[in-house]
Amino acid sequence: MINVAIYIYDNAEVLDFSGPFEVFTTAARIAGDVVPFNTFLVSEQSKQIQARAGYTLQSNYSFDDHPNIDVLIIVGGVHDAEMEKPNVIQWIKQQSASSCLTASVCTGAFLLAKAAVLSNMQVTTHWQDIKDLREQFPCLDVKEGVRWVDNGDIVTSGGISAGIDMSLHLVSKLHSHELAEQTAKQMEFSWTKNT
Repeated sequence: MINVAIYIYDNAEVLDFSGPFEVFTTAARIAGDVVPFNTFLVSEQSKQIQARAGYTLQSNYSFDDHPNIDVLIIVGGVHDAEMEKPNVIQWIKQQSASSCLTASVCTGAFLLAKAAVLSNMQVTTHWQDIKDLREQFPCLDVKEGVRWVDNGDIVTSGGISAGIDMSLHLVSKLHSHELAEQTAKQMEFSWTKNT
């Protein structure tokens, strides 16, 4: 079973984490007898998180007690405060180094870049933040007009709903294209793929 950890924090974008969570948990539910994914939310501390627009939720684990992470997903939102937390940046760097795949949704790319997980590669983020990502991290080749960019063991996506498209891509990559298509159908979601 693949452990999929989604990092959440105060002012995270709701669909950035709930979209991938829905994809992986739906895939696990419909996969058959062998459940391929165990999906959970991780926050810095074990506490309630207040995501954007006052959406309140509780993480499953903190930095201190989470299981081994195979796939790490860093979500976007109002990320500036997270970038100034050495403990968060160091945790992202360590978990990315030990996981088999790291991904970001939206402005989660900024956190990966700050942790030096992204360097000298093609990436993407929310269209509104492309200029800032280019200015803050000029070593990155920031792509526009794509839903996600796959660098093998590092995948970045555009904003919000693009994270669902990327997560379906990850299901396809980690399990099978058939399961990804079945998951999209179960969710009644029109999967937009890169051209």
